[in-house]
Amino acid sequence: MRLRAYTKEDSPVIAKWVRTEKELYQWSASIYGFYPLLPYSIDDNYVNAMKSGRFIPLTAVDDEGRPVGHFIIRYPNENDDSSVRIGFVIVDPNIRGKGCGRELMKLAVDYVKDNLTATRVDLGVFENNPKAKKCYSSVGFKDYGSHTVETPFGQWYCTDMELYL
Repeated sequence: MRLRAYTKEDSPVIAKWVRTEKELYQWSASIYGFYPLLPYSIDDNYVNAMKSGRFIPLTAVDDEGRPVGHFIIRYPNENDDSSVRIGFVIVDPNIRGKGCGRELMKLAVDYVKDNLTATRVDLGVFENNPKAKKCYSSVGFKDYGSHTVETPFGQWYCTDMELYL
């Protein structure tokens, strides 16, 4: 698995990985608000944010160049380059449960170390997604806070996790 820049052509592939409305909310919280995702919904959501230079979407590909994972890195605070947030983490459902999520997260952390000046990385994970939380913990992320998010399925608890580089 290796990382490359996200392209518009990745949008329909990633959208197909979101198989249920519950998965949509686990993946994106309430950002999209509709299911199913349309082929270019992801790209449409990213296009303006990418112009800022403070929003970095990346796609993981296999040895044949096929997308197998995806995430974004963004700077949550306009004038602060010391901290970034990882979001929209997703792995192709056909390869989940094989350590690919952990590999993807290691690549994400390495990308930040090698390409950005941030010394802190954080992310959020819903408590109803324990496999994802276990994955993030295995890479070294630690709980530091929590909040709730309203979804069509009720109020979900989100754990905020961080990793210092």
